[in-house]
Amino acid sequence: MLSTNASLLSLANPYTEGDQLVSYQQPCTNLWLTLLPLLHFDFLVVLPSPPHSLLPQPARLFATPSEYNLNIHNCSVPSTTTRLYKRRWVMVFLFSCYSLCNAFQWIQYGIINNIFMKFYNVDSFTIDWMSMVYMLTYIPFIWPVSWLLDKKGLRLIALMATAINCLGTWIKVASVRSNLFWVTMLGQFASSLSQVFILGMPSRLASVWFGSEEVSTACSIGVFGNQLGIAIGFLVPPILVPNVDNIDELAYHISIMFYITAGVATVIFILVVFMFQEKPEIPPTLAQVQARSIPPEEYSYMASILRLLRNLPFMLLVISYGLNVGCFYAVSTLLNRMIIEHYPGEEVNAGRIGLTIVIAGMVGSLICGIWLDKTKTYKQTTLAVYLLSFVGMVVYAFTLSLGHLWVVFVTSGALGFFMTGYLPLGFEFAVELTFPECEGTSSGLLNCSAQIFGIMFTIGQGKIIEHFGTFAGNIFLCVFLLIGTIMTGSLLTPYTRYSSILQ
Repeated sequence: MLSTNASLLSLANPYTEGDQLVSYQQPCTNLWLTLLPLLHFDFLVVLPSPPHSLLPQPARLFATPSEYNLNIHNCSVPSTTTRLYKRRWVMVFLFSCYSLCNAFQWIQYGIINNIFMKFYNVDSFTIDWMSMVYMLTYIPFIWPVSWLLDKKGLRLIALMATAINCLGTWIKVASVRSNLFWVTMLGQFASSLSQVFILGMPSRLASVWFGSEEVSTACSIGVFGNQLGIAIGFLVPPILVPNVDNIDELAYHISIMFYITAGVATVIFILVVFMFQEKPEIPPTLAQVQARSIPPEEYSYMASILRLLRNLPFMLLVISYGLNVGCFYAVSTLLNRMIIEHYPGEEVNAGRIGLTIVIAGMVGSLICGIWLDKTKTYKQTTLAVYLLSFVGMVVYAFTLSLGHLWVVFVTSGALGFFMTGYLPLGFEFAVELTFPECEGTSSGLLNCSAQIFGIMFTIGQGKIIEHFGTFAGNIFLCVFLLIGTIMTGSLLTPYTRYSSILQ
């Protein structure tokens, strides 16, 4: 039961945890209630407590005057109900699992580049395309996938992502022969197509399922799964596939890796089929209440894209995000080549260095997500992390050739903490700049930029390394990180989502 003066019906806490519901009281514009304070009347607003078993049923979002015991003619005080469900953590865990499985496959060829060159009898640039196909596939397919996400929602996208990923892993199982490179390329293409259904989901999943004080943390957890998959992709292939000369023995080791991946992908697909849900019955935040109130026929996907393209702060973020993440893609793809050039025979340590980059980035992602939830300082945090990514890249470039692997581990960890930690910051900053546009659309544009720059930087740095060495290749990336830092510092920051929560 809530007691209040009629002239001070105010907004309550945006949400509450567990089985409790929260009512948002809106000001009543009826003239009679406007006069009540002058007559010094107080009245009670009574919210009847529904049976516990009925709490999950969102019968309606607005209560009637009789439910508030207000016997006043033609006056209604609407109530908006929000709720947080504990199963939101199951949703983000499932997403992180299938994102992990897919991300592992992105780097599993590149980190043992020299071994797959020998097995399939192809050159280094061809193996580089096993990673770059992930970037290339994303660019044309993100537009129809973003449309599907807007129109059909999270569950369909999750099912398609896991089904295609599972198919790709089993195609690779059938490719373990030296003359079947085209088959393994087909399997990698299927996995890269699955990635298109994955990369745009963290911010959308966080917004649909999590409260306003959790969205950045939830988005970081979603990105965390992708990063953990890359980390495992750096660590496990050099262990499972040693650099042996016997081709039959090599085929055996490769098949073991492919079978393990296929088994994991199949289990995850089954879990998603039976456990992944579209959205909670009752929205978690006022922002989601507002988003659900927009009739589907009033939403235009093309109009949304055009509005985003005219949003100058967002477009600057798209370019700066692409520069940062594109550099990360290039470093990850070419890491084996850079380490082997200075430390011959250290394939396993090359994988461990990659693991260090990503593990440090995972820690950075979680810390940045929690920090954003507490402070809402999107531009300041993004700029600081971007600047430190640039500094980390400069230090890595100057220390790679010193001849001390432990130094490379330390500098790689620092680089990964900031460069990989930037990923969830970009997603959440984009949502703040573009609300109430669909999170999947804004994330899709960010990732499309990252894939384009990733291909450009991987090819460019690879050619520079081939002709001028690793130092010149790394300085090439430093230049673009400096440009991205300057662009981030010039961003204007209208925090539209955060402002809508405060209003």
